[in-house]
Amino acid sequence: MPAPPSAVSFDPAAGLAVLTTPTTRYAVRIGTDGSPRHLYWGPAEGFSADLPLPVSPADSSFEADAAADELAPQTGARFGPAGLQVRFADGVQGAQWHFAGHTLTDDELRLRLTDRHYPLAAELCYRVRPGSDVIERWTELTHTGTPAPVDTSPADTAPASASASAATGPITVTRLDSASWTAPPLADYRLSHLVGGWNSEFQLQRDRLPVAETVLTSRRGLTGHHAAPWLALDDGTATEEYGEVWSTALAWSGSWRITVHRDPVGRTTWTGGFGHEGLSWTLRPGETLHSPVFAGLHSTGGFGGASRAWHAHVRAHVLPTPDRDLPVLYNSWEATGFEVEEKGQFRLAELAARLGAELFVLDDGWFGSRTDDRSGLGDWTPRPAAFPHGLRPLSDHVRGLGMEFGLWVEPEMVNTDSDLYRAHPDWVLHSPTREATELRHQLVLDLSRPEVEAWVHRTLDGLVTEHGVDWFKWDANRPFTEAGRVGTPGPAPALDPDRLWIEHTRAVHRIMDRLRADRPGLRIEACAGGGGRVDLAVLARTDQAWTSDNTDPVDRITIQHGFSQLLPARAMAAWVTDSPNVTTGRTTPLRFRFHVAMAGALGLGGDLTRWTDAELAEAAGLVTQYKEIRALVQHGHQYRLTGPGGLSAVHHTSPDGRDHALLAWRPNARFGHRPAPLPLPALAPDARYRDLDTGQVHHGSTLRRHGLDLRLPDGDHASRLTRLTRLPS
Repeated sequence: MPAPPSAVSFDPAAGLAVLTTPTTRYAVRIGTDGSPRHLYWGPAEGFSADLPLPVSPADSSFEADAAADELAPQTGARFGPAGLQVRFADGVQGAQWHFAGHTLTDDELRLRLTDRHYPLAAELCYRVRPGSDVIERWTELTHTGTPAPVDTSPADTAPASASASAATGPITVTRLDSASWTAPPLADYRLSHLVGGWNSEFQLQRDRLPVAETVLTSRRGLTGHHAAPWLALDDGTATEEYGEVWSTALAWSGSWRITVHRDPVGRTTWTGGFGHEGLSWTLRPGETLHSPVFAGLHSTGGFGGASRAWHAHVRAHVLPTPDRDLPVLYNSWEATGFEVEEKGQFRLAELAARLGAELFVLDDGWFGSRTDDRSGLGDWTPRPAAFPHGLRPLSDHVRGLGMEFGLWVEPEMVNTDSDLYRAHPDWVLHSPTREATELRHQLVLDLSRPEVEAWVHRTLDGLVTEHGVDWFKWDANRPFTEAGRVGTPGPAPALDPDRLWIEHTRAVHRIMDRLRADRPGLRIEACAGGGGRVDLAVLARTDQAWTSDNTDPVDRITIQHGFSQLLPARAMAAWVTDSPNVTTGRTTPLRFRFHVAMAGALGLGGDLTRWTDAELAEAAGLVTQYKEIRALVQHGHQYRLTGPGGLSAVHHTSPDGRDHALLAWRPNARFGHRPAPLPLPALAPDARYRDLDTGQVHHGSTLRRHGLDLRLPDGDHASRLTRLTRLPS
């Protein structure tokens, strides 16, 4: 029986909203107090429109309201984290809602709420996408009052009443989350989330959820290396392929906060959105504050099933060009650092083309006075000593070799030793009376100022025209500190300085959107000192993300495992670089480095002038192998596999299940411990499969139950690529 189409509905008589996805239902009921309350989120077969809202115990006046809010205000018997926190002009805090109606389209529902006394309205927004179990939610908060008339009365006239002031005065917002989510009653709760740091991003953490409030956050102005705005909850028994999992992801590229609350009586909720504690925003009459999308997914297929559902959603509804293959790129950074000059780049391009690269990216050091990280940032013109005739000779040479031309940029940043800073010191993000903190010898440009946003767009657009740029690697190598305005406040009101935390991020998104709209062939790689800005919002306007500055293949296995919890392999840039590795000093064979990087969007990043002819030939052969499996990696389904003795693998299958690529790695060998055959649960039990390299035929039931003998080489850093195809029945 075909899966039901995605749809939304609302029954005014019952106050019941239902979101229908292919395998799940999500339901909300309007409470007696006018607040939308969570009713159900889970498998379609478990839902009934007759489900009642939970009832608070009658024998206690100290317990919280049992019915969880879709966005909790600060009023009523609510003692958990409030997703909406406001203060009116007369000092009163918190909203009390009246349900004012709904609007409905084929895939979107808006529940409209108005405060019972003050000029405040909220729309809780829900959207489903065709073929996806992901539910997208966000909130729009509006000051519905009218501006106060200009006061022309004599000075001795009595001041306006407090109620009049509240009707016309500003509303202070100290928290506006996109959504609150509620898990069903479970025997226990386990939290999965991602932690890390620079060079160690996307480390999966999976622990029993404590009876407490757990806060995941970034206060850095970027998504961050140290945490990611994704989490998953289960009852502690889910495995990679079995069990119910509830997971959510926030589509925001700036500071963010998610608060998970497990209370002592067994309810678990979480609420999240942009911003962090200590920030506030001002709403004036007629203004609306829009929160970013906070998306949620329920799966009965374990953590792997949840990941594959997220991957499918990201490919179908997030990435801008999901059907276009990502090129095998070469990036010059690890080969040259800041020692960039035209002749050396010509030679690297020739060697990269020889290996089969399809895109050549010139990294840092090509512009201004940039010979180290202390100067030149912000002066986006070719450095004359390195490129006396500009970049056109290099870009033309790259194209003549059959590759596209890419350029590294860091448009949000500036060195104080630069022509840009000397001309516009007021353009930086900085509080005038505070000592500026320089990180990597640079400051952040304030893109919340329209003139700075316009300059960044104009500069990048000019680079595309002047130098024939096909690809930007857009970097951001520091977080925000002392975030404020230098000089005149500009268009953002002086009363609302914290708005820059939102508007800077939105300016980055707008610039990317404009560049792509005006230059349909242009592609962008997201980067922030590695994986410091990787989220659903930035991926909606970029083609892939630089996963980490750490290219050590052993470390990358763990980093890539964490990345794959939410995001598909096609969004994950993965390079093969030199050995010993520049970060860890670890020595690994070329084959192992390639096999790890082939699990994502393959790139090359070593100093090819130092590679031997044998290494260059081996690398060319491995690039060819990657291109043979590229469609499976970038467009197929991914299964994460683990075995004893540190063995791990990813199994990529074509959407129709015919073709398969298995990449397996064993970083360390133990004497007398050969890896056992690795079961392949993605195969059909009644099908037969041929190994394209050996010609051997296997039965699907055997490979599912007993596993595939990987025939790994002896010793440490062993790996293998296995390709299978399903035989006709």
